[in-house]
Amino acid sequence: MKVAFLDRDGVINTEVNYLHRIRDFEYTYKCKDALLQLIKKGFKLMIVTNQAGIAKGIFTEEEYFKLTDFYMQDLFKDNIPIHDVFYCPHHLDGVLKFFSKECDCRKPKPGMFIDAIKKHNIDIKSSIMVGDKISDIDAASSAGIRNLFLVESGHPIDMDNRATVCKNLYEVSNLI
Repeated sequence: MKVAFLDRDGVINTEVNYLHRIRDFEYTYKCKDALLQLIKKGFKLMIVTNQAGIAKGIFTEEEYFKLTDFYMQDLFKDNIPIHDVFYCPHHLDGVLKFFSKECDCRKPKPGMFIDAIKKHNIDIKSSIMVGDKISDIDAASSAGIRNLFLVESGHPIDMDNRATVCKNLYEVSNLI
């Protein structure tokens, strides 16, 4: 299986600091068109997302799941199935003891990718990662993914020779 690993914030939805309310959710430019193109090109879609707002007490896991269910159902209505979602609720600066820790899943560490590769029969040579931060690229690269893309979401992008920089997911989908 070839997979398009996608960061959520800045790739699927417009960047909102600690997004957790459905009313604040807005897709990036031509996101659904881009996802449909990726599916047509044989990719299964998987989300890999850091969600430090849980550890920091800004929102609950329940709120995170509610938002995830919302966009997954909305995408499914347009024939865009999300094959799986991996998230990291941890952060060392968290206020909730259970989530305030060092972990292997928080990007730039590759734990979410390694879990996905173990869980699914993923061909990492034909898979891609689309993120909006260097930490996304570092995590995917550490897991052996070499087809890397950075999209512009407002986060600083150092020119990283490992990744192709694009304006958004739609541009990425047209390059592949």
